[in-house]
Amino acid sequence: MKNSLLLACCMAGMLAAPAWAEEPAAPPQAHGNFLVNGPMGGVWQQDQMLGDAWGARTWLGQYGVTVGLTEVSEILGNTSGGVKRTGDYDGLTTLTLQMDTGKALGWDGGTFNASGMHVHGTNLSANNLMNLQTASGIEADDGFRLWELWYDQTLLNNTTDIKVGQQSVDQEFMGSQYSALYVNTMFGWPMVPSADLLGGGPAYPLSSLGARVKFTPEASPWTVLAGVFDDNPGGLDPRSSDDAQKLDDRGTNFRLKDSALFLGEIQFAYPTVGDTQRAGDTVLPGTYKLGFWYDAGKFADQRYGTDGLSLADPSSNGIARLHRGNYSIYGVIDQALWRDAEGEKAIGFFVRPMISPNDRNEIHFSVNGGLNFKGLIEGRGDDVLGLGVAYTTVSDRARDFDGDTIAAGTPQPKRSNETVLEATYQYALAPWWNLQPDFQYVFNPGGGIADPNSPTGDRIKNETIVGIRTTLTF
Repeated sequence: MKNSLLLACCMAGMLAAPAWAEEPAAPPQAHGNFLVNGPMGGVWQQDQMLGDAWGARTWLGQYGVTVGLTEVSEILGNTSGGVKRTGDYDGLTTLTLQMDTGKALGWDGGTFNASGMHVHGTNLSANNLMNLQTASGIEADDGFRLWELWYDQTLLNNTTDIKVGQQSVDQEFMGSQYSALYVNTMFGWPMVPSADLLGGGPAYPLSSLGARVKFTPEASPWTVLAGVFDDNPGGLDPRSSDDAQKLDDRGTNFRLKDSALFLGEIQFAYPTVGDTQRAGDTVLPGTYKLGFWYDAGKFADQRYGTDGLSLADPSSNGIARLHRGNYSIYGVIDQALWRDAEGEKAIGFFVRPMISPNDRNEIHFSVNGGLNFKGLIEGRGDDVLGLGVAYTTVSDRARDFDGDTIAAGTPQPKRSNETVLEATYQYALAPWWNLQPDFQYVFNPGGGIADPNSPTGDRIKNETIVGIRTTLTF
């Protein structure tokens, strides 16, 4: 009860934060969502809170240098289900430096990027929920770490660009424009690669050395994306349950001695890249993607050991059989369904299914999708409401292992699937400040795993998660 009250008070305080202590001398005037005349004047219209930062951005821009700083903070708590009821704070500070080498060095078409992050707070899913589809996309181990360090060069009249260096592949592959709104992790980096790649793969907060090629013919709706990366940024043993983030706790392992992770994606977007959408156009834009990843490394069997016995058999040697290679096939659809003539209101839809082999993976299938409503409230053209669902299934081989464990005399549930519903509303206070109340409901957490607090081995009860996120761009 105390924890629920504390969570409610914190949420109310954060929602009340933008209110002014005194009435302004003149009523503020609306400019879209943002206040033009008010206590902070034109600050509300700037893309960043600090604007030109007392001339620093303009000065750096002369040399082709841009600096970005963002802070994402959130409080999430479960009011039902989980192994206990509590609220947790999560925070992520990201600093990005980019250099246009044409301006800085006379080397046209080049971009150098370096980014780092500070993760702070605690992780609700790991501590309280034990669900598969973690509640927050910024959940990670505390600490400072390098994130990305790469160089990108455009070629062939800007139809091709090649990026080399330390990269987080979730920034380009498997992405959905509409799913980026949501708080749950799996709307960002999906469940299949999160569970099936070593340590979750080279995706936030990890990255790997590699190379990516992107090709878009002139005036064409098609784009081809391909890359190869080290598959194991933390150096994780395939039979181990260690934390890959702790094995590479500063993001500076720069490994190249592991197996290769290949990614490929073909994209179709309309209107054609470069076309301008005019008010009143009848064409509703959409993007369609079909892709795959293949990991040449070794992956542990989910049921059998090297001796041919089930790993749940008391007479087994307990050493999992290893399989060479792993893969997944996926698709992404982002489609606008409706918009008004002024572009203030719109409805968009997304869906993203993916599948992987049963024998060497805990997760066999995942899919997420949703509807986004922009400008639902009159005069709030930059606000977005999102209603999403994410579903995942435990592989048959992992379920069979559960059956073997039960047959061997250990009472426990047999895992099956997990579903998350999410409703979220992104409230744009300014171009540089969003508040985002969030609600999630988890059916069958962990696929139906036992509650460690239950003496009879009952499943963890369905979870209700509420919270709020705030994002500031400095």
